[in-house]
Amino acid sequence: MAKSLIIADEHGTQSAAWYKQSFGADYLTIYKHRDCNHAKQEVRQMIDWLRLPPGARVLDLCCGMGRHSFTLAEFGYDVTGLDLSEVLLSEAKEQDSSSSVRWLQGDMRHVPLPCVRFDAVVNLFTSFGYFDDDKENRKVLLEIERLLQPGGKWIVDFLNPYAVVSGLVPHSERREGNMIIREARYVKNGMVYKQITVLEDGRDTRTYTEQVKLYKLPDFEQMLKGSSLVVKQLYGDYQGSSYNAATSPRMIMVGEKKAFRC
Repeated sequence: MAKSLIIADEHGTQSAAWYKQSFGADYLTIYKHRDCNHAKQEVRQMIDWLRLPPGARVLDLCCGMGRHSFTLAEFGYDVTGLDLSEVLLSEAKEQDSSSSVRWLQGDMRHVPLPCVRFDAVVNLFTSFGYFDDDKENRKVLLEIERLLQPGGKWIVDFLNPYAVVSGLVPHSERREGNMIIREARYVKNGMVYKQITVLEDGRDTRTYTEQVKLYKLPDFEQMLKGSSLVVKQLYGDYQGSSYNAATSPRMIMVGEKKAFRC
C-alpha cells in the first residue's frame, strides 16, 4: 500500500502537508514491482482469516492502485476502496472497466462515510503510522472501529519494527526505464525514513522522503485501549506463520469489533 511521501522541489524546499501531496505519478514507477499475483496470494490468506460470507461488505482502507480491492471483489465481496491520492485512484478506476469496486477519495482518519458500516476493514502493506503524533495514528484505529459492524473483522498489516531495524539496508539503487531510483534508509526518533531520489535522463529531478512510525505490539495494544477492537490472531507473514519479533517480516493483526450484549 502507499506510504507517506514528502516532496521537495528543485531547490530542496519541502512542502508542508506531505499527506496531501504524497502519491503522484512517480509512485506508480517507484512501486511498479508490487504486482497483482502477490495480492491474490495475500487475499486468499485474508479470506481464510476473516471467514466472511460471499457478498460481505469490505473496506480497503488506503487502497492505493487497488491491487487488493480488485482481488477481494473477484472473490465475491462488496468492496469499497479508499485512498487520499487522486493519482492512484485514477489509476485504479482506469483498470476497473467493469466497475467492480466503489472508489472513494478521503483521509483514513476521517472517512467520508457517516452512515455506512462494513463487515470487514483491511489496512494493508504498512498503510499505518504515517503521522508524528500518536493521537493522529490512533484516529485511524478509531475510524476502523466506527466503520465496522458489531462483530465485524479487521486486519492491520504492519511492518515488524524489530526486523526493520535489524535488517535495514542503508542504500540501494535500481533502474526503471529511463529512471534511476536511489533509496537511502535510516531510523531516527522512533521513525524509519526512506529518502528516494529519482534521476531521470541522468539528472537529479525529484526527491521524496517516506516515514513510518515504528510501533511495536504493546504500542498497538495501548492505542486500542478503550475501544471495542480486539486482536484475535497475530501473524508474521502471509503464509500464516506465528509472529516472532526477532525474525518475522511482518506484524499482521487480525481482530474483531466486540459485539456488546445486554
